[in-house]
Amino acid sequence: MKTLFDDKQILLGVTGSIASYKTAELASRLSQLRTKVDVVLTQAAQQFITPLTLQSVAGSKAYTDSDLWGDEGHVLHINLAKKADMLVVAPATANTISKLAYGLADNLLTITVLAAGCPIIIAPAMDGRMYSHPATQVNLETLRQRGVKVVGPAEGHLASGIVGKGRMLEPLEILGHIRQELSRGGPLKDRKIIVTAGGTQEAIDPVRYITNRSSGKQGYALAQAALDLGAQVTLISAQTCMKPPIGADCINVRSALEMHDAVSAEILDADALVMAAAVADFAPTQPTNEKIKKEHGVPVIKLTPTVDILQMIADSKSSTSIPFVTVGFAAESSGLLENAQRKLREKKLDMIVANDITQPDAGFEVDTNRVTIIHADGQLEEFQLMSKDQVAQIVMERVTKFILERNDNR
Repeated sequence: MKTLFDDKQILLGVTGSIASYKTAELASRLSQLRTKVDVVLTQAAQQFITPLTLQSVAGSKAYTDSDLWGDEGHVLHINLAKKADMLVVAPATANTISKLAYGLADNLLTITVLAAGCPIIIAPAMDGRMYSHPATQVNLETLRQRGVKVVGPAEGHLASGIVGKGRMLEPLEILGHIRQELSRGGPLKDRKIIVTAGGTQEAIDPVRYITNRSSGKQGYALAQAALDLGAQVTLISAQTCMKPPIGADCINVRSALEMHDAVSAEILDADALVMAAAVADFAPTQPTNEKIKKEHGVPVIKLTPTVDILQMIADSKSSTSIPFVTVGFAAESSGLLENAQRKLREKKLDMIVANDITQPDAGFEVDTNRVTIIHADGQLEEFQLMSKDQVAQIVMERVTKFILERNDNR
C-alpha cells in the first residue's frame, strides 16, 4: 500500500540545542515510514549529537558545514533544497531563528533554507526567557508571515533548571505536523469525515460505570488515515489515554447519549461517518447520585438499551443525502459474517468492517487487527493480520472511492 510518506524527501535541519537528541527519534520515525531523510547539522549541533548518529537512524548522509566546501561545494545546498518536499528545522535555536528571519546564509543549513521552495516547519527550543524575548517573538512572527509553520514550543522543565515555555515538541507531535503539511491537497481535501472511537462509559454511580475493552486505537488510526488523505476530521472520542492526531477536531464524550448528541450535531455537513467506537448497548436505568455502599448489600442494577446511533443515521438517510457514506464496525465473538451482514442491512451501511475479538492478536487493546470488509453490494474482502494503521488506510481508501464516485454521479 502506498502511504503519505512514500517517495517523499524530508530535509531535517539540526541546530545547537540540548533538544537535538530528540531529533534522532524523529529521523528514525521518518525513516521507518519509508521517507527519504537528509540531515544537515550546524557546527553547534555537533556539540550535542554526532552526524554518525543521525546518519545511522536516517539511513542517508548527514551533512555538515565541511561538506559545503567539499567536492560538491557551490551546488550542494541547491541540490538539497531542490529535491526536498519539506524542510524541518528541529530543534531551532534563537540564533538560527534570527538568521532565518533576516535571510542570513552563513552555514550550510541557513543557505539551504534560503534556497528552498518547499514548505518549511521549525520547532523552537530554548530557555523560556529567550523564547519570550521581544526579538525572538518578532523573528518568529516574521517567519510566520512568510509562510513558515512554527510548531511549539511546549511548557516544561528546561535545561536551565526553570519551568517555562521553551521545550521542543516531542518527535511524535512534530511528525503529526509534518503529516498535516504533506497531506494538503489530498483526495479528501475540503471533505469532512467524522470518526468515532473508544468505548463509552455508562454511569452506575459517581464512581462506577459500565464500559468495554475498546482502547480507541483503531478509531484514532482511522482519524489519522483520513487526515493523511487531506480530510477535515472530527474525532468524537470516548475516554482513552491516547492523544488525538494533529489536525483533528476532537470532541470528548463519555456516554452513548453524549456520543449520539455529538454525532447528530456534526453530521449535518459531513461527507462520511466512520463509526469505530464501541458504543455500549445497555446503560443503568437509574444511576445513583451517591456512591453505592457495600454495607447496603449487593445492589440490583437494572439496564436499559442505549440510543442506537447507527439506526438514527439509517433513519435519516431516507430523507437526506448526508452523510454520503456510512461505515460501521462489528466486533464479534461468534457468527462473525452473519452478524456483520445483518448489521450492514439493518443500519443501511455502505460498508462494515468485521473482526473476530476472540483472536488474541486482533480486536481490543492490541496494535494489530484481522478484518473482513463487507460492502452493501455483497462484496467481501478478507485481510490477513496487519497493523491497525494499515487497516485504517485500507478502510479510508474505500471511503474515498465511495465519496468521489458519488460526487461524480451528483
